[in-house]
Amino acid sequence: MIETTPIRVIIIEDDRGTRDGLRLLVDGTPGYRCLAAFASLEQVQAARGGEPPDVVLLDIMLPGEPGSRGVAALRERWPAAAVLMLTAFEDEDKIFESLCNGATGYLLKRTPPARLLEAVREARDGGAPMSPEIARKVVELFRRTAPPVALQEALTPQEVQLLRLLAEGCSYQTAGGQLGISINTVRNYIRNVYEKLQVHTKSAAVSKAMRAGLL
Repeated sequence: MIETTPIRVIIIEDDRGTRDGLRLLVDGTPGYRCLAAFASLEQVQAARGGEPPDVVLLDIMLPGEPGSRGVAALRERWPAAAVLMLTAFEDEDKIFESLCNGATGYLLKRTPPARLLEAVREARDGGAPMSPEIARKVVELFRRTAPPVALQEALTPQEVQLLRLLAEGCSYQTAGGQLGISINTVRNYIRNVYEKLQVHTKSAAVSKAMRAGLL
């Protein structure tokens, strides 16, 4: 059965052949529509207006800002959209960074077209599709990080709440707005969190807080 309202997709992929192939696949399949295709996150930021997507297909390795770090900004711009990462490599650090920043799912670029379209629909419907190879990496990652970690100094409830919002993909500004604090206060909280957890990045802070049972 063909849906009357097609699934709206935006593609962000720097390789022209891959980008054009994805666009043709999406536009050539009933029930799907490609709203736009971009070569970088900077091109996305420069483009304004237009319909919001249901699903964003995002290459993890892009010129300029990498996809793994750009997820949060895309989620802030299109809160209702699911972001599916596309990658040629099973890089654990990039997988974890992408998921911490709000990615919905993770697919290898060699995923067959029929499965890719199925994953787009699954993501639109609230699922979290992953290629089997990626799913195994995620399971292995959480197995290694499962034992609880003792923290030298407990985080305050507001610091935990802030870290939870950032883990969900919120920007500093959005998180500050939800907590009713300024962006400068957010930055102060983050510095305190990094110092208490003895880390230097958001993904490391989220990982350590999860292992300690704080998130």
